[in-house]
Amino acid sequence: MADPITVEHLSAWLRHFAATVDERHEYLTELDSAIGDADHGVNMTRGMRAVVEKLDAGAPEFADDLFKAVGMALVSSVGGASGPLYGTFFLRLGTKAGHVSEVDASSFGQALRAGLEGVIARGKAEVGDKTMLDAMVPAVEAFERSAADGSGAATAADAAASASEEGRDATEPIVARKGRASYLGDRSVGHLDPGATSTAMLFRSLATALAA
Repeated sequence: MADPITVEHLSAWLRHFAATVDERHEYLTELDSAIGDADHGVNMTRGMRAVVEKLDAGAPEFADDLFKAVGMALVSSVGGASGPLYGTFFLRLGTKAGHVSEVDASSFGQALRAGLEGVIARGKAEVGDKTMLDAMVPAVEAFERSAADGSGAATAADAAASASEEGRDATEPIVARKGRASYLGDRSVGHLDPGATSTAMLFRSLATALAA
């Protein structure tokens, strides 16, 4: 179990997320076909493949360099709203994590919070709008609570993953208030939000990487 979290753990997190997105891209596209542009799976796959190419070319030794590379890869390769939002998350995460090769659970919780605040600032959404924030906000809060209670990074990440999955599931019965899905009004009810779904994958990948 990972505590402290090393840059190698963080690279493993990104690779696991990339593999998950690649494996589930048709599912993400299916979700987005119902209430969006039908491109979330394709976009996220393209972006995470660009991330893996950067890692294969030589993973940075420090957290800020790693997440800056990830954020820039996503911003430059992913269209629509997903690229800027995920890119901002990783850029802010890296800035807060700092020029370090390892980080403890509490400090990583603060870095996740900075990433979340970046997404909120860019997307102008809030919990209940049926967006990725419905999974990200409870995930970060759960990580912070677990770390504050003295849990290690792996336990905190597992709590975050479970909270993000509950948040993802909570998007199904609500009416979208942001993005293309909001144009559908009541017809957006009954569908999981694709952004919340990929965000839940992101936090489950973190838990998996830190548990190894």
